[in-house]
Amino acid sequence: MATNIAANIVQSTLGQVPVQASNEDKQKTSPHEMLACCWEGKEKIQMKHVPIPEITDDEDVLIRVTGTTVCGSDLHLYHGEILQLKKDEILGHECIGIVEKVGSKVTHVIPGDRVVAAFNTACGKCEYCLKQQFTACDCTNNSSVMEKLYGHRTGGVMGYSHFVGGFSGAQAEYCRVLYGNTNLIKIPAVIPDEKAIFLSDIVPTSYHAVWEAGVKEGDVVGVWGLGPIGLNVVQWLRNIFKASSIIVIDNVPERLQIAQERWGAIPVNFDKDTDVSAKINELVPGGLDRSIDCAGFRYAKSLVHKIERAVGLETDTSEVINEMVRSTKKFGTMAIIADYAAYTNHLLIGGIMEKGLRLIGCGQAPIQRHWQKCLEYIANNEFDPTAILSHRFRLEDTVEVYKQFDLKQSGILKVFLETKFSNPPVSYAPKLSSVHGV
Repeated sequence: MATNIAANIVQSTLGQVPVQASNEDKQKTSPHEMLACCWEGKEKIQMKHVPIPEITDDEDVLIRVTGTTVCGSDLHLYHGEILQLKKDEILGHECIGIVEKVGSKVTHVIPGDRVVAAFNTACGKCEYCLKQQFTACDCTNNSSVMEKLYGHRTGGVMGYSHFVGGFSGAQAEYCRVLYGNTNLIKIPAVIPDEKAIFLSDIVPTSYHAVWEAGVKEGDVVGVWGLGPIGLNVVQWLRNIFKASSIIVIDNVPERLQIAQERWGAIPVNFDKDTDVSAKINELVPGGLDRSIDCAGFRYAKSLVHKIERAVGLETDTSEVINEMVRSTKKFGTMAIIADYAAYTNHLLIGGIMEKGLRLIGCGQAPIQRHWQKCLEYIANNEFDPTAILSHRFRLEDTVEVYKQFDLKQSGILKVFLETKFSNPPVSYAPKLSSVHGV
């Protein structure tokens, strides 16, 4: 939290980078209120009644949210691990809904359209957007802190702190989507909300990870971390990219079982096989063709990394990457789709160089690039987003969902949060339940 406070002070000192996009600090609001999940401090979030956002910029779209969710990356916010968080920020970056209002320059959608919003905020016109690198948009993120830390700013992200622009999120009854001509996709009536919602992030993000890793048919691939992204990566590898063998690494037996039973993955439980690389090299002599990190910086294993993170000597652990270095064949490829924030210690950089490994930072996925292809795979029943949908709760239960999801309790993997505007669940999706009774 001290780092977060310092980042906000630095931003105030440096001043905002000028951008045209109006973030939550500048957006117009209605006199009417909505229910929303707001960040109040480290491990402290609250459901509050806040003003409904209004059309502010001429490409804005206001949507009536019919479904939202909690992402694994939201837990970084919950723990106060992302820079430039501010009290009362509305969280959440995945939603589906109905268009309520549109700005004067919106041509892609009209009121009444059923749409999914991208987690990222892209202008659609800058040099990066024109190259379909939408998460690198130059025109939406005003964070001078990011520019100082990374050398450049990435694009904005909904509901994910002022480090990525300070845009109000989607764990709410209404959501303002900027640049609606770029950041919304219309959903056919034949695809239910429970499948379509995940086009907002985890379906195209997981596809992007496999695509960036350059997976070819017949490859042997290792996947670290079986949260929603990791499990979706496994499904893409098996159903679409046709990997010959998939090794999955996690310590949650239920998640390892899903990957094994649904998609034929070979499980490695790092609580039992503590030397993960030795186990993989036993299973795959010569090493993996590709390794994909879907775990991220929060999951320190060794005492050294736990201490260094606790006292601020590093922000991110390098343990997963080092396991990938030791497990990937010479001149193989390692791809990172997991969230990392800043600095790490003890990185096995010599192994990366000497083995000729390609280390690819996939970036925040430019999901608009992959939307139509992912939608086609869903429509053709070649990819099923509901394979990892475990629970359906009310928006009002979001605070408790965060707590149980963080502790990996109650079998919560991916949830559908319904609002007062939601349709009833489809027959093959989880029914509404009480978060206190799971």
